[in-house]
This record gives sequence, structure tokens and C-alpha cells, in this order.
Amino acid sequence: MRRGRLLLAALLVLPGFALADGLERAMGKALFDRQWVAAPSSTLANDGLGPLFTEKGCITCHTGKAFSARLQAAPDGTVTAHGLTTRLGNADGRPDPVYGRQIQPRSVPGLESEGTVTYRAHEGLPMAVSFAPAFGALAPGTRLGPRLAPPLAGIGRIALVDETAILAREDPDDRNGDGISGHARRLADGSIGRYGWKASAATLDQQVADAFMLDIGMSSPLSPHPSGDCTAAEAACRAAPDGRDASFDGEEVSQQMVGLITAYLDGLAAPTPPATDDPALALFAATGCAACHVPSLPRTGGGTVALYSDLLLHDMGPDLDDGVGEPGVRSSEWRTAPLIALALRRDTETRYLHDGRAATVDAAIRAHGGEASRARANYGALSADDRMRLLSFLDRL
Repeated sequence: MRRGRLLLAALLVLPGFALADGLERAMGKALFDRQWVAAPSSTLANDGLGPLFTEKGCITCHTGKAFSARLQAAPDGTVTAHGLTTRLGNADGRPDPVYGRQIQPRSVPGLESEGTVTYRAHEGLPMAVSFAPAFGALAPGTRLGPRLAPPLAGIGRIALVDETAILAREDPDDRNGDGISGHARRLADGSIGRYGWKASAATLDQQVADAFMLDIGMSSPLSPHPSGDCTAAEAACRAAPDGRDASFDGEEVSQQMVGLITAYLDGLAAPTPPATDDPALALFAATGCAACHVPSLPRTGGGTVALYSDLLLHDMGPDLDDGVGEPGVRSSEWRTAPLIALALRRDTETRYLHDGRAATVDAAIRAHGGEASRARANYGALSADDRMRLLSFLDRL
């Protein structure tokens, strides 16, 4: 094992070194599974963790066949969570001036973490989060927004969707009067967001880099912040050693390493979706679910991509509004979650929606509001048999 890790480290510092596809994904998996350590360490390719962080590695949050969060709720509702983070901000997306964009409940040796977070789940209610801060109270207006680590199986499909197909489905003024007014997220560089609960990244590379920075506290060329989410007010964090090195493009994680993880994620397969002539698909459409969870979208270069999403942002109503927005995205708006890999998530520790409040797909549907209100009402009006047919269909996605 040690010899393999040394070989991996050696390959990662060879400029321009090309890898065969199978080896590229194997090395991406090794990086995805790695538990990072604080800098400085004796192993160049392993350090850079933190100084403040949420978890030590990708695999800690993304587990199981679907590579999603798995939460355990005690009888009193207290949740034991790996893969549940807490975003910070106000309705306009402004982060907290002290604690930044996300609570970092862990720290490298010698530093104090930002505080203790406790989660409680009660069916039908938002995931409750309490925070005991270490450096003083949150700023007025800062809200707590629990975020569940999404499933990664099948995530490679998202990049295949033709951008013009996403934009063609926009209807911000609801000109057709169907109660649905989705819009694409336009990022600061003009690209269209596709990844994340609020479509905050245009590419999977960027999503990986953002997760390294925000969750693990490690910098890369796409997110060059060696202190992670530490703010100027967190002087001890800013002064702590980092793992930047010229061998890794001057950062803690090189662009090659980000690309290897992306290649690995691209290869995570989701189940083959039901056939287009499946009778339950017609029920799915008639209920109104397919208006946003579009079964397939045109693929760049021809063909289609089975995604069960339009990749647009929709206002989901006050019940799903946690008060934490992002630049250009209201706190009540969420990107339509792709309904792929649901078949891989059938176990007692799987939860649904952005904050993990729902223990079942049925509960997730019933929590929909806003632009999904009509579909939710149609679902509630189904006969018991039709409702079971629809849920069984979703279980096969």
C-alpha cells in the first residue's frame, strides 16, 4: 500500500504526464478516497488540510452505491451526519463576516474550530440546526442553511446536456401560464451553472475545486484559497501553514489532480432508466413532475441524456426557503435535482431534499411548494394504487 501511494505521489508531480483512461480513473478514486492531513507533513502529495474544515476527504461525505450522504436519526431526532454541512449567508448571498460561507466544525491541531453544530430531523419539518459559535455570534441577517451531500452516481451525464437545450426551457415570466417560471443561473464569467443545489458551478472541475476549498480547506488553480473558507477575521487560521507547492501548480491540489477526480466521477454509473414506453412514465408526466424533472434533454452533438432535470432554478416556496441565498439566486430557489440513481439510494440512512429533511421520496414530494405546488396537489389527489405505481417508478430510476 505504501509503495502504491509513493508511486501516486511521484506521478502527480511529473509535469504533462499522460495517463491511460483506466489508470486515470483509478488514480482519481485514490484521491477521492484519500484522508488529507495538515501541512507540513512528510508526504508532499497528502497535506494541505484545513486549517479549518468540514471533513478530511471526499469519501467521508459521499458514500454507498449512490455516493451520497447517509444520515442516522436517533429517536429524539438528533442526526449523526457525515455529508451534511451548514451554509451561511443572508437572502442576497452575502456570507457571514466572521464565519464565511460555511461553518467549519473541525480544525487541524493547534487551532480552534468555528464551533459545534447539531442537527435534528423531524418528518415534515425543515432540518433543524443549532450552532454554538466559538468566535462570537453570527452577524444580524446571517442564516443557517443545512446542505446534504448530493449523490454522485451518474453525475457525468450533466456535462453532456446541450447548453442551448437548457436555455430553451427558460420561462422566467411564465409566459405559458403553467405556474412554472424556471431560469438558468448565469455565473459571473457568463457561463451557465449546472452543478450544486443552486447551480453554482458550470463544470464538474469547478464543482470539485469548490468542494476542496469549502469542505476540506484546500486550494487549487480553480479555487486558489489556501486558508479555505477562513475570513480575514480568523487571523489564526490565515496564519497557519498551508500545503502550497510548485509541484502542484503552486497550490495544494494541482489542476491534474482535480481532473483525475473529475474523470473518476464521470465514470460513476447510474442505473439504466426505465424505457420511454413505460406506462408509469405517462403517470409521472400527467402528475406534472416531468415539467421540471424532464426525463431527457438533447445531448451536445446529438442524441439525448436521461437526467430527469431541466437544470434550471425554480422557486420552491416558503417551506423550502432557508433564508440563505447566493448571488443572483433567491433563497427559495433551487436547481431541479436530477432524479437519477434513486434506485441506488434505497436504505434507511438515505434522506432527500437540500437539507435532508425527508426520509422518503413520498415525504420529499409532499414538501414541494412554489412552482411545484400544482404537481404536489396532483400527487396528493392520486389514488393509492397510482401513487404506489409512481413511487415504484421513481425507485427504478
